[in-house]
Amino acid sequence: MISAREALERLLEGNRRFVADVGDDGIVMTKTLQSDMVADQEPFAIILGCSDSRVPAEIVFGQGLGDLFVIRVAGNVVAPSQIGSVEFAAALFGTRLVVVLGHSTCGAVIGTLDELERPTDMRSPNLRSIVDRIRPSIEALMEANPGLDRATLIDRAVRANIRASANQLRHGSQILEDLIEQSGLLVVGAEYSLETGVVDFFDGLPQG
Repeated sequence: MISAREALERLLEGNRRFVADVGDDGIVMTKTLQSDMVADQEPFAIILGCSDSRVPAEIVFGQGLGDLFVIRVAGNVVAPSQIGSVEFAAALFGTRLVVVLGHSTCGAVIGTLDELERPTDMRSPNLRSIVDRIRPSIEALMEANPGLDRATLIDRAVRANIRASANQLRHGSQILEDLIEQSGLLVVGAEYSLETGVVDFFDGLPQG
């Protein structure tokens, strides 16, 4: 299995191809390759991303079938099932890079901001569980930065939520903590721009 740094560079290069709209015959799936993966898989990166239909990780990163282990949930929040999924892939497949992938103008983040500004009882308990996981990081942001204009608040809230999810993966699982400490597992946060197609890795990057 490739290292976290090599996996990160592969994602960066794939995103550069995507932004440049350059095709890559190497990611076209053939029937033979598909058959080879029936018995096994070796994803080189784990992506915990938002369910937004405009942010499909394989396309955004220019990858093909079998390259990425993708977990999608509204607001890229971290709950026990998401932690378990990351643990599963990291431990079973030896994958050493985890990316929390949020995106600009995230609807779940905006919905949480709306809930903080105008509380409502109309949300279902299931939707409320997503809002409640996003709420703490945004509340801290609003308390530390009173008077932010709406657009800036949304931009910063998206990143605060990504950081919170990445941090929870780093410190919310003994399995992942051990893999980080002993086996080079890297958990990073990134934001996909709906406007440009660029993925900006901004949290947890290795030094040097």
